[in-house]
Amino acid sequence: MSDSNTRIRERTEEQETEDTGETVNCPECGGKLATDSEHGETVCIECGLVVETDEIDRGPEWRAFDATEKDKKSRVGAPTTNMMHDKGLSTNIDWRDKDAYGNSLGSRQRAKMQRLRKWNERFRTRDSKERNLKQALGEIDRMSSALGLPETVRETASVIYRRALDENLLPGRSIEGVATSAVYAAARQAGVPRSLDEISDVSRVEKSEIARTYRYVVRELGLEVKPADPESYVPRFASSLGLSDEAENRARQLLRSAKEQGVHSGKSPVGLAAAAVYAAALLTNEKTTQAAVSEVADISEVTIRNRYHELLEAEQDLPA
Repeated sequence: MSDSNTRIRERTEEQETEDTGETVNCPECGGKLATDSEHGETVCIECGLVVETDEIDRGPEWRAFDATEKDKKSRVGAPTTNMMHDKGLSTNIDWRDKDAYGNSLGSRQRAKMQRLRKWNERFRTRDSKERNLKQALGEIDRMSSALGLPETVRETASVIYRRALDENLLPGRSIEGVATSAVYAAARQAGVPRSLDEISDVSRVEKSEIARTYRYVVRELGLEVKPADPESYVPRFASSLGLSDEAENRARQLLRSAKEQGVHSGKSPVGLAAAAVYAAALLTNEKTTQAAVSEVADISEVTIRNRYHELLEAEQDLPA
């Protein structure tokens, strides 16, 4: 036993520090030491000497075999997020009147939990600014979900609304109008734009108010929003119509030809994208109709017909 303690002390004296960290050598042969976390031991990989035993295991006592199990057994809460007015730092009381074992609560306990929920909700929104933010972020989440926008867009829209609120841009404008404008701007910044018609379909404000508020918010906050690229609408339209990758690529080619010829200038990117998808479907012998494309893109069939001819003429005018 004394020999083992002596070896441990000798090992401590022979530690060497390098640029990348601390390297420990074996006191017996000078070889490298390795930590066996499964058995809680430190051993020499050269001679097999066990230098330390019964080490503290600082890892979890449970095992997880995939990412889902690991997340379920994690002891930390959800990360902070701008999509919640309190950034997710407050406590939520479950609406189900059951205990930790799934048993129903008694009448006295149910009344107590109801009072706690009420006061918890009041403490979460202590002033008008937090109530405003909670309502707006709820609207952003609802509209983003209806439009099928990814979580990154929801996060960006929440940040834009927070900035508008901090810079006092809301007086004289509705909460829903500014929230809708934030979603529209965030979608365009992320390269997954939605048309004003699509946005207004899921919003509670008129299209004209959305456009007016959007211009105001972008100008006042100095947001960098590039003009919508017609090609960014093509994948969604093609997917909704069930078209092949060949048709989608052909539509992109038509739009690139239109850009080279300057045909796209001053025209709605949604109309150009819809016409390109319709033309590509015909060129690749895939069945679709102007009515189907019109319904997916939410534009008139007349617009599709006009842009369709312009796109084909632009491609024919390209030099060979």
